[in-house]
Amino acid sequence: MKEKLSPLFLLASVGFTVCLIASNLFAAKIIHIFGLDLPGAVLIFPLSYILNDCICEVWGFKKMRLVIWLAFAMNFFVVFSGQLLVWLPAAVFWNGAEHFNYMFSLAPRIAVGSLLAFLAGSGLNAFVMSRMKVLDKGRRFGLRAIVSSLVGEGADSLVFIPIAFWGLPAEALLTMMLSQVSFKVVYEIIVLPLTAAVVRKVKAYEGVDVFDKNISYNPFRITDL
Repeated sequence: MKEKLSPLFLLASVGFTVCLIASNLFAAKIIHIFGLDLPGAVLIFPLSYILNDCICEVWGFKKMRLVIWLAFAMNFFVVFSGQLLVWLPAAVFWNGAEHFNYMFSLAPRIAVGSLLAFLAGSGLNAFVMSRMKVLDKGRRFGLRAIVSSLVGEGADSLVFIPIAFWGLPAEALLTMMLSQVSFKVVYEIIVLPLTAAVVRKVKAYEGVDVFDKNISYNPFRITDL
């Protein structure tokens, strides 16, 4: 019998995908807030890690692995479509071509950096979350969420920042890495009570609480559900 598709799982997966695509586009702008220079993606990107924690906690690592790959397939579709529009000639009366082309000319490099970074970061986040849940017998969700985010966000920033912003001084890159990790983790800690409450309610509603025992963590086994 085929497994029934959960509307909440579908909603979380779509939200994860939208956060990822929006983050890649917003990363083209550097913002200055709280005395820090950060990619604009920091406003949205932490939400993808929160959704990562929720999906992995409720439905398990194997479902999260599939969602990651589906999200990146959609992400590259958006990037490819944008690049195609850059190549096509603009209408003579339209004066927005320069800004549009600047935005989507950056997107492929940011998308490549994001792919490598997110496969490392999100994969590690889900792995740590999954293993800690089994070892801790499902207790202390908050601790697992924070530790997995520190590992995942650290790996993500270490890979993404140098690729996406190659050419900036090393000091600026390092500052952006440290600032980005700190900002994202603090962001997630602030909303942790809400995240934990949502996870509890979803588990109760779905009647699901997966423990990843005897599974493969190979990131390419996406058909293993």
